[in-house]
Amino acid sequence: MLSLHDKIVAITGASGGIGEATARLLARRGAAVVLAARRSERIDAIAQDIQEEGGRAATCVVDVTKAEDLQRLVSRTIDRYGRLDVLVNNAGIAPISPLAALDTEGWSAMIDVNLRGMLHGVAAALPVFREQGSGHLVSIVSVAGLTVSPSMAVYAATKNAVRTVHEGLRTESTDGVVRTTAISPGYVRTDLADSMADPHIREQTRKNMDAVGIPPAAVARAVAFAIEQPDDVEIGEINVRPTVQA
Repeated sequence: MLSLHDKIVAITGASGGIGEATARLLARRGAAVVLAARRSERIDAIAQDIQEEGGRAATCVVDVTKAEDLQRLVSRTIDRYGRLDVLVNNAGIAPISPLAALDTEGWSAMIDVNLRGMLHGVAAALPVFREQGSGHLVSIVSVAGLTVSPSMAVYAATKNAVRTVHEGLRTESTDGVVRTTAISPGYVRTDLADSMADPHIREQTRKNMDAVGIPPAAVARAVAFAIEQPDDVEIGEINVRPTVQA
Protein backbone atom coordinates (compact mmCIF):
# COMPACT_ATOMS: atom_id res chain seq x y z
CA MET A 1 0.00 0.00 0.00
CA LEU A 2 1.35 3.44 -0.93
CA SER A 3 1.87 5.94 1.86
CA LEU A 4 0.76 9.54 2.10
CA HIS A 5 2.93 10.13 5.16
CA ASP A 6 3.25 13.81 6.11
CA LYS A 7 0.67 15.05 3.58
CA ILE A 8 -1.67 17.63 5.10
CA VAL A 9 -5.14 17.44 3.55
CA ALA A 10 -8.27 19.49 4.21
CA ILE A 11 -11.57 18.01 2.99
CA THR A 12 -14.93 19.76 2.67
CA GLY A 13 -18.17 17.84 2.86
CA ALA A 14 -16.42 15.38 5.18
CA SER A 15 -19.39 14.48 7.38
CA GLY A 16 -20.39 11.50 5.22
CA GLY A 17 -20.18 9.78 1.86
CA ILE A 18 -17.16 10.51 -0.32
CA GLY A 19 -15.69 13.07 2.08
CA GLU A 20 -15.79 10.74 5.07
CA ALA A 21 -14.40 7.82 3.07
CA THR A 22 -11.59 10.01 1.74
CA ALA A 23 -10.66 11.27 5.20
CA ARG A 24 -10.55 7.76 6.62
CA LEU A 25 -8.51 6.33 3.74
CA LEU A 26 -5.98 9.17 3.60
CA ALA A 27 -5.49 9.01 7.37
CA ARG A 28 -4.89 5.26 7.21
CA ARG A 29 -2.23 5.90 4.57
CA GLY A 30 -0.40 8.40 6.74
CA ALA A 31 -1.90 11.80 5.92
CA ALA A 32 -3.07 14.31 8.50
CA VAL A 33 -6.64 15.27 7.64
CA VAL A 34 -8.83 18.22 8.58
CA LEU A 35 -12.51 17.38 8.21
CA ALA A 36 -14.79 20.27 7.28
CA ALA A 37 -18.58 20.28 7.15
CA ARG A 38 -21.59 21.95 8.74
CA ARG A 39 -22.44 18.97 11.00
CA SER A 40 -19.96 19.46 13.84
CA GLU A 41 -21.03 16.42 15.84
CA ARG A 42 -20.58 14.17 12.84
CA ILE A 43 -17.09 15.33 11.81
CA ASP A 44 -16.00 15.27 15.46
CA ALA A 45 -17.10 11.63 15.73
CA ILE A 46 -15.28 10.67 12.52
CA ALA A 47 -12.12 12.47 13.64
CA GLN A 48 -12.25 10.65 16.96
CA ASP A 49 -12.53 7.31 15.14
CA ILE A 50 -9.49 8.19 13.04
CA GLN A 51 -7.50 9.22 16.11
CA GLU A 52 -8.43 6.03 17.95
CA GLU A 53 -7.08 4.07 14.99
CA GLY A 54 -3.77 5.91 15.31
CA GLY A 55 -4.39 8.54 12.63
CA ARG A 56 -4.11 12.32 12.73
CA ALA A 57 -7.34 14.28 12.34
CA ALA A 58 -8.79 17.66 13.23
CA THR A 59 -12.11 19.33 12.45
CA CYS A 60 -13.45 22.71 11.36
CA VAL A 61 -17.12 23.64 11.03
CA VAL A 62 -17.52 25.05 7.52
CA ASP A 63 -20.35 26.27 5.30
CA VAL A 64 -18.74 26.42 1.86
CA THR A 65 -21.14 29.12 0.71
CA LYS A 66 -19.30 31.49 3.07
CA ALA A 67 -15.86 32.59 1.85
CA GLU A 68 -14.74 33.37 5.39
CA ASP A 69 -15.37 29.75 6.42
CA LEU A 70 -12.95 28.46 3.78
CA GLN A 71 -10.39 31.03 4.87
CA ARG A 72 -10.81 29.81 8.44
CA LEU A 73 -10.40 26.17 7.33
CA VAL A 74 -7.11 26.96 5.62
CA SER A 75 -5.88 29.02 8.57
CA ARG A 76 -6.82 26.34 11.10
CA THR A 77 -5.09 23.66 9.03
CA ILE A 78 -1.89 25.69 8.89
CA ASP A 79 -2.10 26.56 12.60
CA ARG A 80 -2.49 22.88 13.47
CA TYR A 81 -0.09 21.23 11.04
CA GLY A 82 2.14 24.00 9.68
CA ARG A 83 1.02 23.91 6.06
CA LEU A 84 -1.69 22.78 3.61
CA ASP A 85 -0.65 20.34 0.89
CA VAL A 86 -4.06 19.42 -0.55
CA LEU A 87 -7.55 20.89 -0.50
CA VAL A 88 -10.28 18.43 -1.50
CA ASN A 89 -13.40 20.33 -2.60
CA ASN A 90 -16.06 17.70 -2.04
CA ALA A 91 -19.12 19.51 -0.65
CA GLY A 92 -22.05 19.27 -3.04
CA ILE A 93 -25.83 19.11 -3.22
CA ALA A 94 -28.28 17.98 -5.88
CA PRO A 95 -31.84 19.29 -5.46
CA ILE A 96 -32.46 18.38 -9.09
CA SER A 97 -35.72 18.86 -10.97
CA PRO A 98 -36.90 19.50 -14.54
CA LEU A 99 -36.26 23.06 -15.64
CA ALA A 100 -40.01 23.48 -16.15
CA ALA A 101 -40.47 23.08 -12.38
CA LEU A 102 -38.82 26.51 -12.04
CA ASP A 103 -37.12 25.60 -8.77
CA THR A 104 -35.06 28.77 -8.74
CA GLU A 105 -34.15 28.29 -5.07
CA GLY A 106 -32.72 24.87 -5.87
CA TRP A 107 -30.79 26.30 -8.82
CA SER A 108 -29.28 29.01 -6.64
CA ALA A 109 -28.40 26.52 -3.90
CA MET A 110 -26.52 24.28 -6.35
CA ILE A 111 -24.64 27.26 -7.78
CA ASP A 112 -23.75 28.47 -4.28
CA VAL A 113 -22.55 25.10 -2.93
CA ASN A 114 -21.23 23.23 -5.96
CA LEU A 115 -19.60 26.10 -7.84
CA ARG A 116 -19.23 29.10 -5.56
CA GLY A 117 -18.16 26.84 -2.71
CA MET A 118 -15.36 25.43 -4.86
CA LEU A 119 -14.28 28.94 -5.88
CA HIS A 120 -14.16 29.96 -2.22
CA GLY A 121 -11.79 27.04 -1.70
CA VAL A 122 -9.59 28.20 -4.57
CA ALA A 123 -9.50 31.74 -3.20
CA ALA A 124 -8.51 30.49 0.26
CA ALA A 125 -5.92 27.91 -0.78
CA LEU A 126 -4.23 29.39 -3.82
CA PRO A 127 -2.27 32.15 -2.04
CA VAL A 128 -1.03 29.57 0.48
CA PHE A 129 0.03 27.17 -2.25
CA ARG A 130 1.93 29.99 -3.97
CA GLU A 131 3.66 31.03 -0.76
CA GLN A 132 4.62 27.42 0.03
CA GLY A 133 5.78 26.74 -3.51
CA SER A 134 3.48 23.74 -3.90
CA GLY A 135 -0.13 22.67 -3.46
CA HIS A 136 -2.77 20.41 -4.93
CA LEU A 137 -6.42 21.25 -5.57
CA VAL A 138 -8.72 18.22 -5.91
CA SER A 139 -12.42 18.64 -6.66
CA ILE A 140 -15.19 16.06 -6.86
CA VAL A 141 -16.99 16.77 -10.13
CA SER A 142 -19.37 14.27 -11.85
CA VAL A 143 -19.80 12.33 -15.05
CA ALA A 144 -23.36 13.71 -15.05
CA GLY A 145 -22.18 16.72 -17.02
CA LEU A 146 -20.72 14.60 -19.80
CA THR A 147 -24.12 13.27 -20.85
CA VAL A 148 -26.83 15.50 -19.44
CA SER A 149 -29.91 13.61 -18.28
CA PRO A 150 -33.42 15.01 -17.82
CA SER A 151 -33.83 16.96 -14.57
CA MET A 152 -30.05 17.36 -14.16
CA ALA A 153 -29.36 20.41 -16.35
CA VAL A 154 -28.44 22.88 -13.58
CA TYR A 155 -26.60 20.28 -11.48
CA ALA A 156 -24.58 19.25 -14.53
CA ALA A 157 -23.92 22.90 -15.37
CA THR A 158 -22.42 23.55 -11.94
CA LYS A 159 -20.22 20.48 -12.16
CA ASN A 160 -19.04 21.33 -15.66
CA ALA A 161 -18.26 24.83 -14.45
CA VAL A 162 -16.02 23.33 -11.76
CA ARG A 163 -14.31 21.24 -14.45
CA THR A 164 -13.77 24.40 -16.52
CA VAL A 165 -12.28 26.28 -13.57
CA HIS A 166 -9.89 23.38 -12.99
CA GLU A 167 -8.78 23.43 -16.59
CA GLY A 168 -8.30 27.19 -16.44
CA LEU A 169 -6.21 26.89 -13.29
CA ARG A 170 -4.15 24.13 -14.88
CA THR A 171 -3.37 26.26 -17.94
CA GLU A 172 -2.38 29.17 -15.70
CA SER A 173 -0.14 27.03 -13.48
CA THR A 174 2.73 26.55 -15.89
CA ASP A 175 5.42 26.84 -13.20
CA GLY A 176 4.49 23.53 -11.58
CA VAL A 177 3.54 25.06 -8.25
CA VAL A 178 -0.17 24.20 -8.26
CA ARG A 179 -1.52 20.82 -9.34
CA THR A 180 -5.20 20.23 -10.10
CA THR A 181 -7.26 17.06 -10.28
CA ALA A 182 -10.96 16.69 -11.04
CA ILE A 183 -12.49 13.40 -9.87
CA SER A 184 -15.67 12.57 -11.80
CA PRO A 185 -17.70 9.69 -10.36
CA GLY A 186 -20.86 8.16 -11.70
CA TYR A 187 -23.53 7.13 -9.22
CA VAL A 188 -22.06 6.75 -5.72
CA ARG A 189 -23.89 5.13 -2.80
CA THR A 190 -24.27 8.22 -0.60
CA ASP A 191 -27.13 10.23 0.92
CA LEU A 192 -27.05 12.77 -1.94
CA ALA A 193 -30.59 11.77 -2.96
CA ASP A 194 -31.85 13.17 0.34
CA SER A 195 -31.35 16.69 -1.05
CA MET A 196 -33.80 16.02 -3.90
CA ALA A 197 -37.24 17.49 -3.22
CA ASP A 198 -39.15 15.66 -5.98
CA PRO A 199 -40.14 12.26 -4.49
CA HIS A 200 -40.16 10.49 -7.88
CA ILE A 201 -36.69 11.73 -8.80
CA ARG A 202 -35.43 10.96 -5.28
CA GLU A 203 -36.69 7.38 -5.42
CA GLN A 204 -35.38 6.81 -8.96
CA THR A 205 -31.98 8.15 -7.97
CA ARG A 206 -31.84 5.79 -5.00
CA LYS A 207 -32.71 2.87 -7.28
CA ASN A 208 -29.94 3.88 -9.68
CA MET A 209 -27.49 4.13 -6.79
CA ASP A 210 -28.45 0.65 -5.63
CA ALA A 211 -28.22 -0.76 -9.16
CA VAL A 212 -24.99 0.76 -10.48
CA GLY A 213 -23.63 2.88 -7.66
CA ILE A 214 -20.05 2.49 -6.54
CA PRO A 215 -18.98 2.69 -2.89
CA PRO A 216 -17.59 6.01 -1.64
CA ALA A 217 -14.33 4.20 -0.91
CA ALA A 218 -13.78 3.74 -4.66
CA VAL A 219 -13.79 7.51 -5.15
CA ALA A 220 -11.55 7.92 -2.11
CA ARG A 221 -9.01 5.58 -3.72
CA ALA A 222 -9.01 7.78 -6.84
CA VAL A 223 -8.34 10.85 -4.69
CA ALA A 224 -5.50 9.04 -2.92
CA PHE A 225 -4.02 7.94 -6.25
CA ALA A 226 -3.94 11.52 -7.54
CA ILE A 227 -2.41 12.90 -4.34
CA GLU A 228 0.30 10.28 -3.97
CA GLN A 229 1.86 11.01 -7.37
CA PRO A 230 5.29 12.67 -7.42
CA ASP A 231 5.31 16.47 -7.56
CA ASP A 232 6.24 16.45 -11.24
CA VAL A 233 3.20 14.29 -12.16
CA GLU A 234 -0.28 15.78 -12.47
CA ILE A 235 -3.43 13.67 -12.88
CA GLY A 236 -5.80 16.16 -14.50
CA GLU A 237 -9.04 14.17 -14.33
CA ILE A 238 -10.17 10.72 -13.23
CA ASN A 239 -13.54 9.23 -14.16
CA VAL A 240 -14.76 6.61 -11.69
CA ARG A 241 -17.50 4.27 -12.94
CA PRO A 242 -18.56 0.66 -12.43
CA THR A 243 -17.04 -1.80 -14.91
CA VAL A 244 -20.39 -3.57 -15.32
CA GLN A 245 -23.50 -1.53 -16.08
CA ALA A 246 -26.93 -2.73 -15.01
